[in-house]
Amino acid sequence: MPATHLDLRGLAASQPPSRRHVASVVDGAEEVHLLGPVPGLAAVLARLWKTERLPAVPVSWEPADDPASTALARSLGVGSGGERELPLVRDDHGGVLLHSGRVTALGEPRRALGRRFGAQAYCDDTRVADGLVTRIDVRPDWTAVDRLAVAVTTLPLRRVGRTGGRALQLACEPAQVTRDGVPVDRQVTKWTWYADDRVRWRLRG
Repeated sequence: MPATHLDLRGLAASQPPSRRHVASVVDGAEEVHLLGPVPGLAAVLARLWKTERLPAVPVSWEPADDPASTALARSLGVGSGGERELPLVRDDHGGVLLHSGRVTALGEPRRALGRRFGAQAYCDDTRVADGLVTRIDVRPDWTAVDRLAVAVTTLPLRRVGRTGGRALQLACEPAQVTRDGVPVDRQVTKWTWYADDRVRWRLRG
């Protein structure tokens, strides 16, 4: 059966698609071919997970030409042919993380990068933050299985603390989370990203 196409090329790299639109296309599809940026792919996978259709529905992706899409496509080996099962990084608010996540102080994005906020964070059993930090960056590690790469910046231009593991758990002062370039629409004081070892998704092509 031919793939159901979802064309999200009109989206900006930091713009999430309409959940209703994604559901109307993805629900019932036996295969999905997506055109567009990383938030579109994340939305498709989140919907398939929510409807318990991972990994039954293979997904092929024609990435947009923004830097995040290009980098993720390279990491995933898009265009190399074949089909493979891949791990899925999720958060405790129902979202999916594919390329990069960031936690910063509240405020206008450029200014927030220079501000500090109080945070305590653990990557698995390792405490990676305890006090004032500038930002916390998280990326799925596509060279490994069920693993995240975590970087904590305490002060601008200072050495970044790096570690890796299966999960990051964070408690903090009210902060801004950005997920694959898309700001979460509420401030957070708790957040978890984790590689869900119970879930796989199928990338085709």
